[in-house]
Amino acid sequence: MRLVTGISVLVLGAGGIGHAVVTSLETGIDRIDPFKDMKNRPPGGNGMNLLLVGIDGRDRITREEKAKYRLGGAPCDCTDTVMLVHLSADKERASVVSLPRDSYAEVPEHKDRTTGETHSAHPVRLNAAYAEGGPGLTVRTVEHLTGVKIDHYLEVDFTSFMKTVDTLGGVQICTARPLKDSYSGLDLAAGTHDLDGGQALQYVRSRHIDGAADLGRMQRQQKFLASLIKQATGSGVLLNPVKFQDVASTVLGSVRADKGFGTEQMLELGQAMRGFSPASSEFVSVPLGNVAYPVKGIGFTVKWDEKKSKKLFQALRDDKPLAPKRAGRPKAVQVAVAPQQIRVQVYNGTPKDGLGKAVDDALRATGFDTTRAPLNGEPRDLRHTLITYDPRWDQSAKSLAGALPGAELRAVRGQGSMMKVTAGTDFEQVRQVRGEETNQGEFGAVTGDQVACP
Repeated sequence: MRLVTGISVLVLGAGGIGHAVVTSLETGIDRIDPFKDMKNRPPGGNGMNLLLVGIDGRDRITREEKAKYRLGGAPCDCTDTVMLVHLSADKERASVVSLPRDSYAEVPEHKDRTTGETHSAHPVRLNAAYAEGGPGLTVRTVEHLTGVKIDHYLEVDFTSFMKTVDTLGGVQICTARPLKDSYSGLDLAAGTHDLDGGQALQYVRSRHIDGAADLGRMQRQQKFLASLIKQATGSGVLLNPVKFQDVASTVLGSVRADKGFGTEQMLELGQAMRGFSPASSEFVSVPLGNVAYPVKGIGFTVKWDEKKSKKLFQALRDDKPLAPKRAGRPKAVQVAVAPQQIRVQVYNGTPKDGLGKAVDDALRATGFDTTRAPLNGEPRDLRHTLITYDPRWDQSAKSLAGALPGAELRAVRGQGSMMKVTAGTDFEQVRQVRGEETNQGEFGAVTGDQVACP
């Protein structure tokens, strides 16, 4: 949850506004030394690696906020969210890798920060490393897991999260299906929403929307970060000294950072991000092998796919992009059901020869599973393109309608999973669509412009 605020430090960190402004803001950052006495670290690579950590601490949340946004319960003094952010050496790309908090990890020998007792190396869930050894043990554990040397550490409290979003003027989120979580109180209909700080907090912390749990929550956090980057870079806040100082002071007031993350580093990040857009960022979750890996004395953990995760972190060390290039592809409309999962039979409802084949070809080109055998429909003088569907497959029908703007939807009980499209005289073109959770490339990475609102 708080991690989203940490990303905004990268987005708003300096903005090229000037050394004096950034220096004044730096004084509000709480400094820590997570790299103290660290030995046998991975070799450094190209670019800059930041470990962004959100802590499950609720002592600064008001009673009213706890009630309104379902923030009750006891804090665990552990990391709620962990992301590894890589800024490329040319300062033109930011790669964000989400690390599940329940990841199986092995912490090295260390002193317990509460009892002072020395513990030998042992397995834990990743989020427990902070409880045992604080920021230093968290950094050591992540470096051991990934083989990536951490250059900077940012730790964020989520109490300023809502204020930060509100100061930015809210953030726009698009969803192709309704999102409802009785635990967090999130309740969004399908469509586009301008979220204020409280609603945004509910969005990024929801993990009971579907069976995806924390994995689904990580995807929503990534979508939010892409929208945050779009809002910050498109609203002019990085170039407005008054607005910048207002937002940045709100963000930095709750940040803890390593001693090396100072004015010069903030200026460097800000200069880079002045030219950023959502397409400059890419998001990926670490590849998983076993999502219910049992560990004695701990319970179930999330085990990474060893081969794929090694390739992912090697790509970070080599400063290579994680998402594939998308040259010349038309912008696609996001829909709830991926077109590849929707079976379609096309009919020609007009006297125009070849219209059925043209519609079938166009739907198949955007990913729909058409029969490739269009038929003549009845009647043959249909004015408006018609989609008939079984009500049990209403989400598929709505997704198909996204590719055929203006088409009439008509429910037919008992029709089955096959969608039927009868092209009318008003047919002009098929619009490109894509599934909401479509991943691309070897690592399943997506760029910010793919997940932010169009």
